[in-house]
Amino acid sequence: MDSSPFNRLPQDTLHHIFSHLPLREIAAAKCICKALHSALSTPSFLHLLRTQSNPLSLLALKPSHRHVSPHPTLHSFDPSSDKWLRFSLSFLPFAALHPITSSHGLLYLWASNQNSRNTPGHNSQKALVVCNPLTGQFKTLPQLGSAWSRHGSVLAGSLNVVLVLTELAILYYSENVHPKDDNFSPNFVNNWLKFSSNLPSKPRSPVLVSDFILTLCDLGSPWRSQWAMFKAKIVDMEKTMQWVRVEKREWGDIFDILKRPRLVKGNDQKVYMVGGLKSSYALQSACTTILILRLDLESLEWEEAGRMPVEMYGCFMESSKFKVFGGGNRVCFSAKRVGRLALWEENGDPKREWKWVESVPGSGDGLCRGFVFDARLDAIP
Repeated sequence: MDSSPFNRLPQDTLHHIFSHLPLREIAAAKCICKALHSALSTPSFLHLLRTQSNPLSLLALKPSHRHVSPHPTLHSFDPSSDKWLRFSLSFLPFAALHPITSSHGLLYLWASNQNSRNTPGHNSQKALVVCNPLTGQFKTLPQLGSAWSRHGSVLAGSLNVVLVLTELAILYYSENVHPKDDNFSPNFVNNWLKFSSNLPSKPRSPVLVSDFILTLCDLGSPWRSQWAMFKAKIVDMEKTMQWVRVEKREWGDIFDILKRPRLVKGNDQKVYMVGGLKSSYALQSACTTILILRLDLESLEWEEAGRMPVEMYGCFMESSKFKVFGGGNRVCFSAKRVGRLALWEENGDPKREWKWVESVPGSGDGLCRGFVFDARLDAIP
């Protein structure tokens, strides 16, 4: 790029040219070279775009905890253009980075709490880092032990609310809650509120919908699963932590027809429950396909949203388990040895809702995990 005409353009002219491009093109251009990355990251250009750019809805991949790259990158798939985008995370001064979730345009990562990547890693402390990969802005939340990063599920919402859920305890962080207040009963751990989980079993695929947490729990035995749904409000979580079972007599055996059900957050007050469709109620019943059910949280009524085509499901039959992630009107599936992702995107045409996502970055067994990342320029950590 040293001889590129772009380097001879005034910065104002360069900003004017790129300000007319959609956000996905700007994000792709920043990956071309250091010169464009620097020019498209200036405060003046970002301020110009904040008034005219819509969020870019992407499906981001979580890297394996066994894999630490010297050049950390967030790989994201753009369903609108069928292209993979790369966001450099090299601006973060930490030894190890593991993206885990996002909310309102911000990316949340587990990071080793060290000042430099070159520092020998003997510190078991972990911290949650919040950043905007498009602007390079970030902040670090109070550090936690490494056990939370290995076993906790992280949920992030608006108003800087962050939760970490494990089988035995739940941590809650909000900038509006401070340990100097004497009115709260939970224990404080480095500015985090700590609660006993009070759930009958380990929370499975918890999601944050509006002002409450929704999760599945297995109430069955080692020989047979029995799934149930629970919810807890987070609005007054500083004062109480109470779970309520979500059930309705009309549901009947809705939880018995799916094998390994998992929750995915939908649009508005909707949530998806996804799992293998059992062929019978037998203990070792085989699955015939993957079913997506949608629950309206206001009316508490279920409906079928999607069913994986038989020819596509054939690629998942040999895998003992598969991973589910997504949000809004998209659900993504991965499994060992499949080598690609299956994507369901609700668009009103059942014949066009399912497709394969090829050229998945990374290596390994192909068991990808991920989350929805709505990239935007006006998100400030």
